[in-house]
Amino acid sequence: MVVDARGCSCPQPVLMTKKALAKESKLEVLVDNNTAMNNVSRFAQSQGCTVNVKPAEADGEYTIEISK
Repeated sequence: MVVDARGCSCPQPVLMTKKALAKESKLEVLVDNNTAMNNVSRFAQSQGCTVNVKPAEADGEYTIEISK
């Protein structure tokens, strides 16, 4: 499942991730700023998930791979 949180300001990306994690065990979250990347990563880790962050091709965008 892909969660596109680009253009959203915090806490929206975290809330979108939380909602998606309630339904899925594997996610890709797309964000476009450092703050959202850090907050989503920290939230997922606090839920016991494995997190892998990859810089996207566009400057300042990230793909966060999350798995339970």
